[in-house]
Amino acid sequence: MLNLNFAPFPNLETVRLILRRIVKEDVNEIFELRSNEQTMKYIPRPLLKTTEDALEHIAMIDKIIENSEGINWAITLKNSPKLIGMIGHYRIKPEHFRAEIGYMLLPEHHGKGIITEAINEVVSFGFKVMKLHSIEAVVDPENFASAKVLQKNGFVKEAHLKENSFFEGRFLDTVIYSILINR
Repeated sequence: MLNLNFAPFPNLETVRLILRRIVKEDVNEIFELRSNEQTMKYIPRPLLKTTEDALEHIAMIDKIIENSEGINWAITLKNSPKLIGMIGHYRIKPEHFRAEIGYMLLPEHHGKGIITEAINEVVSFGFKVMKLHSIEAVVDPENFASAKVLQKNGFVKEAHLKENSFFEGRFLDTVIYSILINR
């Protein structure tokens, strides 16, 4: 079984990005991400209504990191500390050496390869540092852009689950993509 510890917090760096810890000063950007209907279109979670909701979200992320139950990074460009997105390993299953990756990016940064670059780095961290054996991504079947970026990063479609989750009065399908350590 995995024994995870995210202290000290591991900042990651790519050619264009710094992936760093999400802090309270990111509250406005977290609010912008999680209250944006376009950004949240394929994420079955309620939209944030206030910056207080965003602060609570940041506190929840901190607790998950401190308890080694997950790890989330702010996505920033090297030339600016401003959070433009989030990425992380959620729902870590230490007994199975598996985690779920999730990500979101402000719409004005879509189509620039930022998420592809961030996923590559976070997957590498998952395999090399966390010692995961597999990483999954749970995607809305209509989210073609997310499926494409996952495939570009070596993920393969593992399953299409019919009406397996319930959100806002309706049942939703989900698609699971995954990647194994020997990619």
